[in-house]
Amino acid sequence: MQALIGLGSNLDSPSQRLISALRALQRLPGLTLCHHSRLYASAPVGPQDQPDYVNAAAALTFQGSPHELLQTLQALELAAGRQRLRHWGERTLDLDILLIGDRCIDTPDLQVPHPQMTRRAFVLYPLMDICADALLPDGTALSSFLEQVKDQRISPLAELERDALIERENP
Repeated sequence: MQALIGLGSNLDSPSQRLISALRALQRLPGLTLCHHSRLYASAPVGPQDQPDYVNAAAALTFQGSPHELLQTLQALELAAGRQRLRHWGERTLDLDILLIGDRCIDTPDLQVPHPQMTRRAFVLYPLMDICADALLPDGTALSSFLEQVKDQRISPLAELERDALIERENP
């Protein structure tokens, strides 16, 4: 199956945290990291007494169920020191499943499409880097939501080629 995931961090060298997470993803058995966006700086959502975030998006294919993918991503978060101290609070690593093909999933621990993705510039802009024609399961283009988030503060960080990490790890 193909999935689009969002990555975020605002603690302990967030850019390096995301790069390390992308490298960890490409080493996992049963998972192939296909593409990733460049890195973006964005204002926090929720409590404003925390550092800005660094965000990215990645496209991957995986074997197994969506819940197995969720468990894998949560294990990577824990390995990076993730602690859930407050809602929308600071974090060393956040890995969110945004879309899995054209599937809709609504369980207590997993909602796909991610319920907030169309309201967040830090999700939409990185997704446009890797999949400008991405659609919600109902056929709505994700690009159609960009106008609604245009006033949210987000800016690209130093250029990071989409496949730069993959090429470095797999010459």
